[in-house]
Amino acid sequence: MENSIIVVDDEQDFLESIRRGLITAGYKHLTTEIDPVRAARLFKNGNAFDIALIDITMPEMDGIELLETIRNCSPRTECIMVTAIDEARVAVQSIRRGAYDYLVKPISKEDLVSSIERALERKRLFDILDIGKRKQVPKLDNAEAFKAIVTRSKNMLRILKEAELHAASSAPVLITGETGTGKELLAKAIHAASPRRDFPFTPINMDSLSSHLFDAEFFGHTKGAFTGAEKERMGHLEHTNKGSLFLDEIGNLPLELQGKLLRVLQEGEYIKLGTSQIRTADIRFIAATNKDLDKMMLQKQFRNDLYYRLKGGWLHLPPLRAHRDDIPLLMSHFLEEFCGAGGADIDEEAMTLLARYDYPGNIRELKTTIQSAVNLAQAGPISVKHLPHHLRKSRPKISTTGSPEDIAIVPLSELEKKHILLAYSQMANNKSRTAKLLGIGLNTLRRKLESYGVE
Repeated sequence: MENSIIVVDDEQDFLESIRRGLITAGYKHLTTEIDPVRAARLFKNGNAFDIALIDITMPEMDGIELLETIRNCSPRTECIMVTAIDEARVAVQSIRRGAYDYLVKPISKEDLVSSIERALERKRLFDILDIGKRKQVPKLDNAEAFKAIVTRSKNMLRILKEAELHAASSAPVLITGETGTGKELLAKAIHAASPRRDFPFTPINMDSLSSHLFDAEFFGHTKGAFTGAEKERMGHLEHTNKGSLFLDEIGNLPLELQGKLLRVLQEGEYIKLGTSQIRTADIRFIAATNKDLDKMMLQKQFRNDLYYRLKGGWLHLPPLRAHRDDIPLLMSHFLEEFCGAGGADIDEEAMTLLARYDYPGNIRELKTTIQSAVNLAQAGPISVKHLPHHLRKSRPKISTTGSPEDIAIVPLSELEKKHILLAYSQMANNKSRTAKLLGIGLNTLRRKLESYGVE
């Protein structure tokens, strides 16, 4: 696991015992310190740790004093206090000073790992909440895992950072967004950035599963479970053990199958067809949909309990029209993919049409449009004639007389967007004043601004 942990205790035997326990639990970045003063100096010098495990009774500097130093120097570090004395007073004092938890020696490995995992979940939650508050664009620690996602949009980069934070956990993640926004690409990046990266990533289109296929596909079956002739089959759960299972189009899963999926999510257990033996699977679930699951729940088309189980973390990918600055970047990327290094030339008029189009099919539509144009251009420069008919039709007319028939008709959504952004700018980016000026609800304004890629 990538999280960094420091253990501070004046007993060398305890330090060694904790170190061995955490290493066998999968934690790699461990620091042990027998001197609390040196530990305090590490934090004062800017060293950062995700978790600090601190003994309360130590010479020169006790654990409470070290806790206060850490809270002042590194407020994002979650502190877990350890003591040989089980006193409620000490526990309450530790929590009041900012500790996350309080453990009494001797500590079992299970209790220690459970406390650390809960503390890391809380840290991840605070880090995710902090992303939206920062003015500067967050930096990815594992940029290689996300290199397939081409963007320079601040909003998109924040989403990728949030995805990276979710990747460190085993909690399910729900990815929403219109078709073609790159949900599977993001799911693969989450897997690649996670501790499960060396195990399988299995994508499944839930829309293709029928009632009579679900059990065999997910759970597998033993030899002869149906006719006596077929071979034993490994299901998705067995194949993906310790890896990530991507449930694409989860909103299309029939209601009668949602309960079966929920049991696996809750218990991590399943029964292979042809046997009564309960098996277990250690799987990270990532689900995606372009449907409104909230609306589906109200219509009793999607189970509430499954929805909340899947939504351990939630990521919403905006449509391409909400981050138009990425269109030239994506065009260049696809041209290199289809034409090799250097890409291909696009004349100015074609470039303008490609940049101003709304792409209802999002990034997938842009990619197929570029691929088609490259094929039609036959290694030559791409011009308007190589673009699809519906895109050529969107070319604005140049008016010299000002007559109505020569004036290009702008979509109403574009007029609304310009009007809202102008009002927002005039109100000095104050959402409450802008909503009042426009005569719309504050939540409505927030949704509009989010769809435009504006914070």
